[in-house]
Parts: sequence; C-alpha cells; structure tokens
Amino acid sequence: MKFRLLLCAAFLLFFWTKNEAQTEEKSQKETKSGIQVAAYDGIIVAGFVDGGGYTNFTGPNINMTRGDSRFILSALPSLRYKKDNSTPKNAFVTPTLGIGFTYSYKLFAVQIPLFYNSKTAVEDGKWHVGIGLGMRLNYINHSKAKNPK
Repeated sequence: MKFRLLLCAAFLLFFWTKNEAQTEEKSQKETKSGIQVAAYDGIIVAGFVDGGGYTNFTGPNINMTRGDSRFILSALPSLRYKKDNSTPKNAFVTPTLGIGFTYSYKLFAVQIPLFYNSKTAVEDGKWHVGIGLGMRLNYINHSKAKNPK
C-alpha cells in the first residue's frame, strides 16, 4: 500500500514538473539579490571520490547566475562505483546522497562533491571530497531561447 502511494506521488510530481516546464514561466524563483532556488538544474556530472567513481545530477539547489556562469550549492543524488575487496563484499554500485558545489560555464560544469561514508567495524565515519566534470544539459535550450533563428 505504501509503495502504491509513493508511486502515485512520484507520478504526480513528474506530471506537475513536466507541465510546469512547458509554460512561459520559469521553474526557478528568483530573490531580490539574484540568488535562485531550483528543484533541479539539468547538469550531469561524472567524477572520482574515495578511490572510486560517481555519477550524479544536481538536485535541489541554491544558485546564482552571472552571464553564462552559474554557481550552484546543491544536494547530489548519486550512484557511486567502487570495488570492495573485503569479505563480505558491498555492491559495486551504491546509491548515495552527497552535497557539493558546482560551477558551470555555458555547456561545461566542474563539481566538488562531499560524500559521507558511514562508520564500520574497522573504520570511522568520515567525509570524502571528490572532483568531477560534466555537462549542463539545459544550456542548449537556454541558448536557443536567447537567440531564436
């Protein structure tokens, strides 16, 4: 029952955001200082952290735009890739949530994420800093809207 409720909520959220994106209004709310709050930003990033790799999309964020540059502080829903050589083994791919800073200029993005590894029997829990490169997928539509042919 809970799964059906969660599935219906996800569908309604997807349906609402899809309709919202097709209107003339922006999906971001801008404050007086030029800082914006967004539910998503359309940036995909791949990078390295803690001896493994990760892939993510920027999630809910606070951002500021200056010309073609965008500065973003966001939650990072991610997939982390790391081979575990101990026994018993963890899965090679694990979903995780990080936080981090992303800078994008036109189509390209650079990201500095922070991911937390929980305490285990042999290791204390601690934060790990990574680095990643990515693409701003919605920049193509943004540039077409600015300069229609």
